[in-house]
Amino acid sequence: MASSKQDGQAAASRKSEFRSQKPKPQSRDESELLTVPDGWKEPAFSKEDNPRGLLEESSFATLFPKYREAYLKECWPLVQKALSEHHVNATLDLIEGSMTVCTTKKTFDPYIIIRARDLIKLLARSVSFEQAVRILQDDVACDIIKIGSLVRNKERFVKRRQRLIGPKGSTLKALELLTNCYIMVQGNTVSAIGPFSGLKETLMIKRELAKDSELRSQSWERFLPQFKHKNVNKRKEPKKKTVKKEYTPFPPPQRESQIDKELATGEYFLKASQKRRQKMEAIKAKQAEALSRRQEERNKAFIPPKEKPVVKPKEASTETKIDVAAIKEKVKKAKSKKLGALTAEEVKLKMEADEKKKKKKK
Repeated sequence: MASSKQDGQAAASRKSEFRSQKPKPQSRDESELLTVPDGWKEPAFSKEDNPRGLLEESSFATLFPKYREAYLKECWPLVQKALSEHHVNATLDLIEGSMTVCTTKKTFDPYIIIRARDLIKLLARSVSFEQAVRILQDDVACDIIKIGSLVRNKERFVKRRQRLIGPKGSTLKALELLTNCYIMVQGNTVSAIGPFSGLKETLMIKRELAKDSELRSQSWERFLPQFKHKNVNKRKEPKKKTVKKEYTPFPPPQRESQIDKELATGEYFLKASQKRRQKMEAIKAKQAEALSRRQEERNKAFIPPKEKPVVKPKEASTETKIDVAAIKEKVKKAKSKKLGALTAEEVKLKMEADEKKKKKKK
């Protein structure tokens, strides 16, 4: 028993020595491990990588709003053409308002169905086809960020969304230049399409510092601007402002009761029958006024409209008067002389010439 214990202790000591003798891994900076060499690209996935295809068919569907129906109907042949190159079927259901993509027996890329799903999601979120079709490329990614639930107050949400867009879309353009991404703000979502690194970049200073190989592995906090937070809560003024009255030590005058009003007018001393008669007379007077107003409105339809005064034509001036006699003479001449016909004098001369020719022949 003692010998077996000694053997176990010796084996344990050898193991501890072996562990201590193992070379410790060198401590490397995380930034060096995450960086990708310049000019390196992942090789494209071809049919040779998966010649047998997929075992089962996969499909995804998404709904789209009513206002996107006309645009999707117009560009859907282009969507089908782009997906058919990767052997993916796409169907548009205008009755249910949905888009569906599914793989086929010829599909060889297992990840293309995820990219097709992202394509129809982007089209549903008002992204144009020219930008959404870029998601089918290997070096392009997308992200649909939901911003509707970040703020409860609707007015504050609209202001913050407008701040993201900026005046005339300047802030959005700056973000696109900084990140090399296409950004689309629509409703309660923000759609971003671009390279993987571009989806995480937010400052132009980071891009400039990344160009320097010496500063790539250092901390950039000393180069980044530091802003002081100034949260000044502006109190909203009420719509109806109440003006305070001047202070007086005396209480306000007491309001007159109904009995006081009747005593002032003398109605208090009248009998019940007389009061009823007065009320009936007042009601009849109101009814008579209403009747007269209705009758006036009805009679308005029978009142003829005011005719516009007839404007007499101005007499033609002496300069613009037409010479009727000269026109008559011209018409007579035109009747006597037809197009291509000879005048009376020319006819006489022709007849004389014909007679002379006949005499010579004889």
